[in-house]
Amino acid sequence: MAHRSGQEDPERYLFVDRAVVYNPATQADWTAKKVVWIPSERHGFEAASIKEERGEEVVVELSENGKKAVVNKDDIQKMNPPKFSKVEDMAELTCLNEASVLHNLKDRYYSGLIYTYSGLFCVVINPYKNLPIYSENIIEMYRGKKRHEMPPHIYAISESAYRCMLQDREDQSILCTGESGAGKTENTKKVIQYLAHVASSHKGRKDHNIPGELERQLLQANPILESFGNAKTVKNDNSSRFGKFIRVNFDVTGYIVGANIETYLLEKSRAVRQAKDERTFHVFYQLLAGAGEHLKTDLLLEGFNNYRFLSNGNITIPGQQDKDNFQETMDAMHIMSFSHEEIVCMLKVVSAVLQFGNVVFKKERNTDQASMPENTAAQKLCHLLGLNVMEFTRAILSPRIKVGRDYVQKAQTKEQADFAVEALAKATYERLFRWLVHRINKALDRTKRQGASFIGILDIAGFEIFELNSFEQLCINYTNEKLQQLFNHTMFILEQEEYQREGIEWSFIDFGLDLQPCIDLIERPTNPPGVLALLDEECWFPKATDKTFVDKVLQEQGTHPKFQKPRQLKDKADFSIIHYAGRVDYKADEWLMKNMDPLNDNVATLLNQSTDKFVAELWKDDIQTFQRASFYDKASGLLEPPVDRIVGLDQVSGMNETAFGAAYKTKKGMFRTVGQLYKESLTKLMATLRNTNPNFVRCIIPNHEKRAGKLDPHLVLDQLRCNGVLEGIRICRQGFPNRIIFQEFRQRYEILTPNAIPKGFMDGKQACERMIRALELDPNLFRIGQSKIFFRAGVLAHLEEERDLKITDIIIYFQSVCRGYLARKAFAKKQQQLNCLKVLQRNCSAYLKLKHWQWWRLFTKVKPLLQVTRQEEEMQAKDDELVKVKEKQTKVEGELVEMERKHSQLIEEKNILAEQLQAETELFAEAEEMRARLAAKKQELEEILHDLESRVEEEEERTQGLQSEKKKMQSHIQDLEEQLDEEEAARQKLQLEKVTAEAKMKKFEEDILLLEDQNSKFLKEKKLLDDRLNEMMSQLTEEEEKAKNLGKTKNKQEVMMVDLEERLKKEEKTRQELEKAKRKLDGETTDLQDQIAELQAQIEELKVQLAKKEEELQAIQARGDEEVTQKNNALKQVRELQAQLAELQEDLESEKVSRNKAEKLKRDLSEELEALKTELEDTLDTTAAQQELRTKREQEVTELKKAIDEETKNHEAQIQEMRQRHSTALEELSEQLEQAKRFKVNLEKNKQSTESANKELVSEVKGLQQAKMESEHKKKKLEAQLQEFMARVTEGEKGKGELADRSHKLQTELDSVSVLLEDAERKGIKLVKDTTVLESALQDTQELLQEETRQKLNMSSRIRQLEEEKSTLQEQQEEDEVARRNLEKQLCTLQAQLVETKKKLEDDVGVVEGLEEVKRKLQKDMELATLRLEEKGIAFEKMEKTKTRLQQELDDLMVDLDHQKTIVSNLEKKQKKFDQLLAEEKNISARYAEERDKAEAEAREKETKSLSLARALDEALEAKEEFERLNKQLRSEMEDLMSSKDDVGKNVHELEKSKRTLDQQLEEMRTQLEELEDELQATEDAKLRLEVNMQAMKAQYERDLQGRDDQNDEKKRALVKQVREMEAELEDERKQRALAVAAKKKLEMDLMDMVGQIEGANKARDEAIKQLRKLQSQMKDYQRELEDARASRDEIFSQSKENEKKLKSLEAEVLQLHEDLAASERARRHAEQERDELADEISNSTSGKSALMDEKRRLEARIAQLEEELEEEQGNMELLNDRFRKTTMQVDTLTLELVAERSVAQKSENARQQLERQNKDLRAKLGELEGSVKSRFKASITALEAKILQLEEQLEQEAKERAAANKLVRRTEKKLKEVCMQVEDERRHSDQYKEQMEKANSRMKQLKRQLEEAEEEATRANAYRRKLQRELDDATEASEGLSREVNTLKSRLRRGGPISFSSSRSGRRQLQVEGTSLDLLSDDEVENKPTDANANETPAAPQPE
Repeated sequence: MAHRSGQEDPERYLFVDRAVVYNPATQADWTAKKVVWIPSERHGFEAASIKEERGEEVVVELSENGKKAVVNKDDIQKMNPPKFSKVEDMAELTCLNEASVLHNLKDRYYSGLIYTYSGLFCVVINPYKNLPIYSENIIEMYRGKKRHEMPPHIYAISESAYRCMLQDREDQSILCTGESGAGKTENTKKVIQYLAHVASSHKGRKDHNIPGELERQLLQANPILESFGNAKTVKNDNSSRFGKFIRVNFDVTGYIVGANIETYLLEKSRAVRQAKDERTFHVFYQLLAGAGEHLKTDLLLEGFNNYRFLSNGNITIPGQQDKDNFQETMDAMHIMSFSHEEIVCMLKVVSAVLQFGNVVFKKERNTDQASMPENTAAQKLCHLLGLNVMEFTRAILSPRIKVGRDYVQKAQTKEQADFAVEALAKATYERLFRWLVHRINKALDRTKRQGASFIGILDIAGFEIFELNSFEQLCINYTNEKLQQLFNHTMFILEQEEYQREGIEWSFIDFGLDLQPCIDLIERPTNPPGVLALLDEECWFPKATDKTFVDKVLQEQGTHPKFQKPRQLKDKADFSIIHYAGRVDYKADEWLMKNMDPLNDNVATLLNQSTDKFVAELWKDDIQTFQRASFYDKASGLLEPPVDRIVGLDQVSGMNETAFGAAYKTKKGMFRTVGQLYKESLTKLMATLRNTNPNFVRCIIPNHEKRAGKLDPHLVLDQLRCNGVLEGIRICRQGFPNRIIFQEFRQRYEILTPNAIPKGFMDGKQACERMIRALELDPNLFRIGQSKIFFRAGVLAHLEEERDLKITDIIIYFQSVCRGYLARKAFAKKQQQLNCLKVLQRNCSAYLKLKHWQWWRLFTKVKPLLQVTRQEEEMQAKDDELVKVKEKQTKVEGELVEMERKHSQLIEEKNILAEQLQAETELFAEAEEMRARLAAKKQELEEILHDLESRVEEEEERTQGLQSEKKKMQSHIQDLEEQLDEEEAARQKLQLEKVTAEAKMKKFEEDILLLEDQNSKFLKEKKLLDDRLNEMMSQLTEEEEKAKNLGKTKNKQEVMMVDLEERLKKEEKTRQELEKAKRKLDGETTDLQDQIAELQAQIEELKVQLAKKEEELQAIQARGDEEVTQKNNALKQVRELQAQLAELQEDLESEKVSRNKAEKLKRDLSEELEALKTELEDTLDTTAAQQELRTKREQEVTELKKAIDEETKNHEAQIQEMRQRHSTALEELSEQLEQAKRFKVNLEKNKQSTESANKELVSEVKGLQQAKMESEHKKKKLEAQLQEFMARVTEGEKGKGELADRSHKLQTELDSVSVLLEDAERKGIKLVKDTTVLESALQDTQELLQEETRQKLNMSSRIRQLEEEKSTLQEQQEEDEVARRNLEKQLCTLQAQLVETKKKLEDDVGVVEGLEEVKRKLQKDMELATLRLEEKGIAFEKMEKTKTRLQQELDDLMVDLDHQKTIVSNLEKKQKKFDQLLAEEKNISARYAEERDKAEAEAREKETKSLSLARALDEALEAKEEFERLNKQLRSEMEDLMSSKDDVGKNVHELEKSKRTLDQQLEEMRTQLEELEDELQATEDAKLRLEVNMQAMKAQYERDLQGRDDQNDEKKRALVKQVREMEAELEDERKQRALAVAAKKKLEMDLMDMVGQIEGANKARDEAIKQLRKLQSQMKDYQRELEDARASRDEIFSQSKENEKKLKSLEAEVLQLHEDLAASERARRHAEQERDELADEISNSTSGKSALMDEKRRLEARIAQLEEELEEEQGNMELLNDRFRKTTMQVDTLTLELVAERSVAQKSENARQQLERQNKDLRAKLGELEGSVKSRFKASITALEAKILQLEEQLEQEAKERAAANKLVRRTEKKLKEVCMQVEDERRHSDQYKEQMEKANSRMKQLKRQLEEAEEEATRANAYRRKLQRELDDATEASEGLSREVNTLKSRLRRGGPISFSSSRSGRRQLQVEGTSLDLLSDDEVENKPTDANANETPAAPQPE
C-alpha cells in the first residue's frame, strides 16, 4: 500500500467505470432471470437463477456452469441490480446481505479498488502490492473535498476528520483495526502523510525556520519506530510488535503545532527467540547488513549465523533490502536531529543485545554450579556497555542475595544464568525502545505553540491467532476486543441511546454484538476473577507455577461461555478463549515470569554505574525500586530456578505518563505486574478515545499467502461478521447518522431560508422547524429532538451543496457590484482626463495663435523686467524665511529625538504587552481547552445523570412490580397458613383417635393378663390334657390359617375374575363397534373408489374434449396467423418479385452483351487461328521440337474450341432457365396483382363507407356544438354544486390521508400475517400438486391403495385400542393411587394387624410392577415427545431464520419505501409548483386579456375616427371612386362574415395574399419544371455521350483482351488442366464427406433413440420412486394428523388470547378514531368556510373558465385514480419497482397532456373571444352599413353580389388549377427521381466498368511479367542446353579417342609388346576425362581389370613433369 513512481494511471484504482456498470444488456439479463445468491464452499456465495419452488426448497440453476441444485429457501439471499455493481458506499445497496457485501468488495478488489465505504466507516482490503494512489497530486485531489464528492480513500477519512475538528472544535481519532497483516500500519502512515501535507505549519507561517521541519520529523518518526519495533511474522512481513497512539496537536487555525507518541506492550521476547520462518526486529538485520567496515569494528559486529539470538539466521523479506532500509533509518534519525554520539550509543546497545546471546555457560562436573569457560563474548559485551568483565561474571554466576540483614553470595545453575542473561537482554532492548520513543516525543514536542485540539491515530498490533499463543497474544487480543467493543458501543448502543434521549421515535434494535462477556473473562477483578487477576494472584504465591495457574483458571472460569477447556489430554494448548474473531488456543508457558518480568539486581546496579553515560541513563531509574519491595525478599524461592532478587520491569507504559527518568507513581512496597500496568494504560487509552469522535477504518486481510489479486471469500466473510460491518451499514441506513445542534443549524443554513424566520427572538427548535418547513424536506429524512436535529445519511451533504451554491451566487453578486463600482470610478477618472485634455488643447491652440503676434512677444519680454526693482525686497524676505525655517528645523529635530526616544519606549512596552498577550492567549487557549473538557465532562455527567435517572425510574418500576409480587406472595402465604391450620386440626383429631385406640389396647392387655393368670391355674391342673390339646390346637391353627389364606386368595381371584369379565364385555362391545365401523368404512371406501373411477373417467373425457377444443383453437389461431402471414408474405413477394424482375432484366441484358462478346471473341479467335496456320505453314522447320509444339498448339486450340462450345451451351441453358423463371415469376406477379386489385377494390369500398360515416359524424358534431351551448348554461348552474362537492372531497381526502396512515400501521401487521398466509398457500399448492399427481397415478395404484386403506383401518383400530388401553391404565393408576391412600390410612389405624397388612403389601407388589411397566411406557412416550419437541425446535430455528431473512428484506423494502415516498413527495412538490405556475400563467393571461381589451377599445375609437374621415373624403371624391371603395369594404366585410360563420377566421385580404403567394409558388414551380426539363435534356445528352464513350472503350478493351489472351493461352490451358484435376478431387472428397455425414447422422439418430429410451426408463424409475415416497409420506402424514389436531387445539387457545389482545388494541384505536373524527369535523367546518369564500370568488370569475374546470376535474379524477393505484401498488411490495416506473411514465405523459391541453384550451378561448368580438364589431358595422347603404346603394349591392359569385367561381377554378399543378409537380418529382435513379445506375455501371478495366490491366501486367519470366527461363534453358551439348560433343570426342587408345592397347597386349605413350597430351587428356571414360566403360571392365591396373601403374613411373 505504499506509493509507487510508475507511469500507471491512478484513476483506474480510484474511479469505477460507470459505462461498464450501467450496461443495459446486463440490466435486461438481470430483470429477465430471477437471480439470487446461494451458499458455496468454494466461492462463499454463487449467483444462480430460480427455476422452481418446492415448498421450503428451491431448485436453482448456477449462472457459472448451468448446473442445477436444490437449496433451502432460508439459505437464499437476494441479488442487487447490476447498477449497484462496485458501489462506493454499501449503504446504498437495495438488498443488504452478506452475499451482496462480499460480492461488492470482491468486485472492487479485483478491479484494483481497495477502499469501500460501508455506512459511517471505511473498509480496506490489503492489495499486497504498491498502488499509485498516494502521491501529492492525489492528496490535492482530496483536499477540501467532502466525502461524497470523491471516491473512497483513506485521505477522504483523514480530510473529514480534519474538517470536523476545525468546524466542531471536537477532538478526533482515526482507529485502524483488523487482523495482523491487514494493512493498519500502512494506513496510519498515509493518514500522517495527508495531515502533514494539508496542515503543514510552514505554509503561510513565519516561524518555520526551526531546525528539522516539524512535518518532516513527524513523517520520519515512523521509519525509526518501524525498524526498532516491527518484525517479520508468518502473516505479515512488517508486523507492528508494539501498539502506538500518535497524537497530532493542532492550533486554532488548523496548523500542526506538535505531536506525541504513546506506545503499548513491546514484544521484547522476540529479541531473544523467534518462531520458525520469523525474524526478530528489523534493526538487527539492518545493522548487520548496512553497517560500514569502520562501524563494524567499533560495534564488534559479526556474521548473521554467529549470533544465537538470531534463531533462523538471515531471513530476507521479498522486495526489501536491509542495507537500503538501514540508510533510510539513519537519514530519518538525522532529520529528527539525533546527534552522531546518540546514534552510535544506540547502535552499541543493539550490538550488545546480540552479544548477550553469545555468552555461553557450562555445568561443572561435580556440582550444579554454572561456569563461563570462555569470556570473549562477555568481554565484547562489557566493552560495548562500559562494564567491568570480572564484576559482570561475578554478578551473573554468584550474585549477592539479602538473607535477613546480611548479604550472601549464592552460586547459580546453568539454567538460572541463561535465564538471567536473556532477561537482561530483553530489559536492555525494552529500555532502549522507551528511550527512543521519549527522544522522538522530545523532538516533536513544541512548547512554544499550544495545541487547541488533536487528531489521534491508533495503530495497535492486529488480532493474532497462531497455532499456540502466549501472554503477548493474550494482551494483543484483549486490546482488540476492547477496541471492537468501543466500535460496537459507539455505532449501535450510544447511537440508539441518543435517539431515545432526544425523544425520537425509535425502537431499540439489539444487534447481538456485545463483547463484554469475553472482556470480563480477561479483566474482571472478582466474582469470579478473570485471567489477568488470577495471573496476578498466582504471582504472589512463592511455590506457584504455570500449571497451578492453569488449574486455577480452569476451576474459576471452566463454566464461562467464552472459555473452553482442552478437549483431550494430548492437546498442546492449556485453555481456549472464544474471541470475536474466533477461537484462540493459549499455552501458559512462562506466563508468571512474563507477568512479573524478573531481573538480576546485581547486574542492574552494574549497568547503572556504567562508564558509558548512555547506558547509565537507560538504567538509572531502577535504584529506587530495588530497595522498595519487601515482596522480592520473600520471592527468592519463587519458581524452580531461584533467581537472585526479582525486580518488576513492569513500567511498560509509564513513560507515557511522566518524562523519562522520573520516578513512577507507585506506592511504596507495591508490586505491580505487566498485566496490571497494561490494563491501566489501556483503560486510559479507551477513556481518551471515548472523549474523541472516532473514525473507524476496518482493515481486512484477503488471504494468508500474502498474494496480490487473491481473495479468500470465507476468510473475508469471517472478518466482516466479526467486525459488525453489516450491522453498521444497517444502522446507518435505518438510523440518523448526521446530527447538528439547533443554534449551529440555524447559523449555518439560515442563508437557504432567508425569510422563514421573523425578526426578533425565537426559540432554536421553533426556528429549525420553520427552516425545515421552508426547505420542504421529506419528514422521513429528519427528526427533531430536544437539543439537536437529526438527519438521514446524505441529507446534510445535500444541504451543504445548496449552501455552497447560494454562497457562490452571493459572492458572484458581490464581485459584480465591486467590479461595477471600480468600473464607474475608472470611467469618471477617464472623463476627468478627457476634460483636462480639452483644456490643454485649448491652451495649446491659443498659444500657437499668439506665438507669432508682435504684441505678445513684447509682453513676454517686458513682463520679467517689471519685477527687477522688487528683487532686493524679495531677497530680504527670503532670508527672513530662511532664518524662520532653520529655527523650525532645530525645534523639529529636538522633537524628533524625543519622539524617537518615546517610540523606542513604546516599542519596548509593546513587546512586553505582546509577550503578555501571547501568554494570555496561551492561557486563554488552555482555559478554552479546559472549558471544553469540562463541558464535555459536564455533558458526560449529564448523560450519566440521565442514565441514572432512567435507571432509577426502571428500579422504581421494578420495586412496584416486586411490591405487587410481594402482595401476591403474602396472600399466598395466608392461604398456606389457613391450609396449615386445617391440617393441624386434622392432625389433632388423628392424635385423639390414636389416644383412644391406645386406651382400648391397654384395656385389652389387662384383660389378657387376667386370662393368662386363669389359664396358668388351669394349666397346672390339667398338664396332660393341655399337652394333647396343644398338639391338636396347633394342628387346628395351621389348618385354619391355611383355610383363611385360601379364602383370601379365593376372594381376590373372584374380584379379579369379575374385573376381567367386565373388561371382556367392554372389549367385546368395542370390538363389535369397531367391526361395524370397519364395515361402514369398507362400504364407504368402495363407494368412494367407484366415485373416483367415475370422476377419473369424466376427467379423462373432459381432458380429451379440452384437448380437442385447444387443438381447434390452435388450428383457428394458426389459420388466422397463417392468413395474416400469407397476406404479408404476398405483399413482400410482390415487392421482391418486382425487384427480381428488374434484376433479371438487367441480368438478361448483361448476358446478351456477354454472349455478343463471346461470339466476337470466337470470330476473332478463328481469324487468328487461320492467320496462325498460314504463319505456321510459312515457318515450318525440319526440327522435331517445333513439330511437337505445333501439335500441342493444335490440341490446345481444339480444346479451347470445345470449351467455348460448352460455355455457349451452358449460356443457352442458363438463358432458357432464366426465361422459365422469368415467366413463372411473371405469372405469380400477375396473380398477386389481381389479388392486390381485389384488395384495393375492398379498401375503396371501405373508404366510401368511412367517408359517409365521416359526413354523418360532421353532422353529429354540429348537433353536439348546439348541445354544448345548451350544456354550458347548465354547467354554470352545476358549478356551485360542484364546488360544495369539491370541499367535501377535500375533507374526505384529509380523512382518507389519516386513514391511510393508520392503514400503513395496520399493513405492517398484515404483512406478517400475509407471510404466514403465503406459507399456508404454498403448502396448499403443494398439497394440490400432490393430489393431482395422485389422481394421475390412481389407476396404477388402486390395489396398493386398497391395501393401504386396510392397513390404515387396522392402524387406526390399533391406535384406538392403544388409546383405550392407555386410558384404562391411567384409570387403573388413579384407582391404585386411591387404594394406596386407603391402605396408608388403614396402616395408620390398624397397627395391630401387621401380619395381614404385610400379606396385602406382598399382593400390592404385583400392582406396583404393573405400574412400573406403565411408567416405562410413559417414559417411552416422553422420549417420543422429546424427539418431536426437538423436531419442532429445528423447525422453529428454521422459522427464526426465515423470520430474520424476512426482517432484513422488510428493512430493505422499508428503505425502498422511504426512498419512493421521497420521490412521491418530490413529485407532489413538482405538482404544487406546476399549479403555482398555472395560476401565474392564468394571472398573466388575464392581464394580457385586459391589455388586449384596452387595445381593441383604442382601435375601435381610431376606426370610428377613420370612418368619419372616410365619409368626409367620400363626399369630396367622385361617385365612381366612392362606389369602388364601398364595394371593396363590402366585399371584405362579407368575406369576414363568411369566414366567421364557417369558423375559418380568414379575411379577403388574407385570401388575396394567399392567392398572390400561390401565384408566386406556381411561377416558381413552373421555372423549376423548366429547369428540371433542361437538366433532363442535359442528362440525356450526357447519357448518349457516355454510351458512345463506353462503346469505344469496350471495343478498345476487347482488342486489348484479344491481344493479351493470345499470349496467355498456353498458361491458361495448363491452369485449366490443374483446375479440372482439383475439381475431380474435390468431387471425390465431397462424395466421401457426404457418405461420412450420412453415417454420422445415422449414428446420431441411433444415439438419440438410445438416449430417449434411457431417459424414458429413468423417468419411469423416478416416477416409481416418487410414488413410493409419496405413499410413505402419506403414511407419515396420517400418523402426524393426530398430533396436528392436538397442536391445533393449543394454537386455538393461544389465538383466542391473541385475539383478545387485538380486540383491546382495536378498542384503543377506535377511541383514537373518534378523536380523529372530532378533529376532522373541525377541519370540515374550516373547509366549509373556505369553500364559501371560494364560491364567492368563482361566481365573480368569467364563464370562460368552465372548460378549464372540466379539464381540471377530469385530470383530478385521473390523479385520484393514480393515487389509488399507487396505494394499491404500495400493498404489492414485490412488484413495486416496475409499477413505480410505469406510474412515473404515466404522470409524465399526463403532465405533458395537461400542459398541451391547457395551452390548446387557452388558444381556443383566445380565438373564441376574438371571434366573438369580431362578430360583435361586424354586426354593429353591418347594422350601420345596412342602414346607410340600403337607402343609397341597392343596385350596387346586387352588382356586388354578382361580382362576389364570380369571384367565388374564380376561386374554385384557381383551386382546381392549383390541384392540377400539384399533380403535375408530383409527376415531375417522380420523373426526376426515376432519372436520378437511372443516372446513379449508369454511374454504378461506369464504376464497375472502370473496376473491371483496372482489374484487367492488373491481370495483363501480371501476365506480361509471367511471360517475361517464362521467356527468361526459356533463354536460360536454351543456354544450358547448348552448354550441355558442347560438353556432350567434347565427351563423345574424348570417348572416341579413348576407345581408339584402348583398341591400340588391346592390340599391343595381344602382341605382347611394350606399352608406351606417344605424348604427354594423351596422358593429360586421359586424366581429364577419367571420370567420363570410367563411366563409359561397360562391357570391357570385368575382362580388363588387370590390364587396367597395369595401364594405371605404367604411366605413373615415367612422368617427366
